[in-house]
Amino acid sequence: MYNGIEHTAIATKDPEALAGWYEQNLEMPIVHRYGGNVFVRANDGTMLEMIPSDGVEVETGMRTPGIRHLAIKADDFDEGVKDLEGKGIEIVQFVEAGPNRLAFFLDPEGNILHLIDRGDTPI
Repeated sequence: MYNGIEHTAIATKDPEALAGWYEQNLEMPIVHRYGGNVFVRANDGTMLEMIPSDGVEVETGMRTPGIRHLAIKADDFDEGVKDLEGKGIEIVQFVEAGPNRLAFFLDPEGNILHLIDRGDTPI
């Protein structure tokens, strides 16, 4: 009955600018706009919706309540890391957990993302 997550929304002060960053840096083209909202789509069909934010920004960390990160798949983990670094995106933390490798980084508004390589281990 339920087939997965179609999209996730990120509240942002500038939906166009943040969507443009995802388009430019993570190969997620802008595919739809309405009422100030902007959608980007990954190659696998999943989408992010950038929506205009209201209120005061809150400080978040890796374990504060709520959604904490977006995991990004890449064809080649090591090449993905090199690509991000070549674009001036700082990898803030590397984690190895069994066969899984993670490279954490931030978007321009401080949202936490990471590249993931699960090795040969299925979830």
